[in-house]
Amino acid sequence: MAILLHNATLATMEGGYGLVPRGAVVIEGDAILWAGPIAALPAGLSNLSHHDAEGRLVTPGLIDCHTHVTYAGSRAREFEMRLQGASYEEIARAGGGILSTVSATRAATEDEIVAQSLPRLDALIASGATTVEVKSGYGLTVADELKLLRAARSLGRLRDVEIRTTHLAAHSIPPEYKGRAMAYIDEVAIPSLWQAKADGLADAVDAFCEGIAFSPEDVEHLFTYAQGLGLPLKLHAEQLSNLHGAALAARMGALSADHLEYLGLDGIAAMAASGTVAVILPGAFYTLRETKLPPTAELRAAGVPMAVATDLNPGTSPLASLPLAMNMACTLFRMTPEEALLGTTVHAARALGLTDRGRIAAGLRADLCLWDADHPSELSYLIGGPRLHARIFGGHLDA
Repeated sequence: MAILLHNATLATMEGGYGLVPRGAVVIEGDAILWAGPIAALPAGLSNLSHHDAEGRLVTPGLIDCHTHVTYAGSRAREFEMRLQGASYEEIARAGGGILSTVSATRAATEDEIVAQSLPRLDALIASGATTVEVKSGYGLTVADELKLLRAARSLGRLRDVEIRTTHLAAHSIPPEYKGRAMAYIDEVAIPSLWQAKADGLADAVDAFCEGIAFSPEDVEHLFTYAQGLGLPLKLHAEQLSNLHGAALAARMGALSADHLEYLGLDGIAAMAASGTVAVILPGAFYTLRETKLPPTAELRAAGVPMAVATDLNPGTSPLASLPLAMNMACTLFRMTPEEALLGTTVHAARALGLTDRGRIAAGLRADLCLWDADHPSELSYLIGGPRLHARIFGGHLDA
């Protein structure tokens, strides 16, 4: 049955905010049938069941295109260590960082990981997320990477949210493979990727291209295999140094390159040419107290689409609010509120290879957020965002 959402200020995200005062949306099933000014509503749609938005702002459902939701354990102690002067690299080289989460995750059962991850996912949903990308990467064995991907799929069955899974076995080199990164790629990353694809557990593949992780040569080897499986590519690139990973990702047609604090002009040009999305992650920058800003002005000038995501993870971005990530992107990186909202809707969808969401338009998924706000800029202006009044997922009102 079709329903009419009316008396709303629509941010359709068509050519920017795409504001429609006194707007309406007609929803049929899980899709948008019509959207526009209420005065232009076709006569045949005026007698539908009504839902009054009471003047609230309605945006597309928010999309978190970079998270690490599924893991076990806590890294609160490392937060203290960093405040005492230890760097991210020092913690990682001492066996902490990602590897401390790996130990806790390997010891946890799949059900325990789901139970620990649900509150984090619930926090994202409560702040407007309707689509969430979830990476593996804290198992670093074939069995444990698959365990994380299965847990991520379970989250999507337990909550009204779409989960997009990304295989990230090439996240860190475990102690048993120290100094043998390529062997790890061949013996763990590739076999787990093959099985994940066979089991329908992976929607994309990612890697961490950095001095403390994998080299561009390691990444290209893995990505070439992934391309043979028909999987889209994403890459953690230029977070701590410039290994020219973004240029590699762009050359290989990756959906996105993420972090990018040390991105150079060559990477920007390559991304502009390929259409690769720049995923901006202010949570990690904030938590690590970094000072090297990503080149958002240069990305803007080059026409590279910029997404914004939480990077929700236990060590460097324990952030579970997209509106807060939007505020950080504006305050720390000088993105505009319009860019930040485009970054969590239109461009976030593009970073996941999704064309059926991110805007309010006929034919797209009926994933919407109703906010206690008058203008879209409030989502970035208010620290933590305005109150989410209700969320519509797949045409279903989840107040």
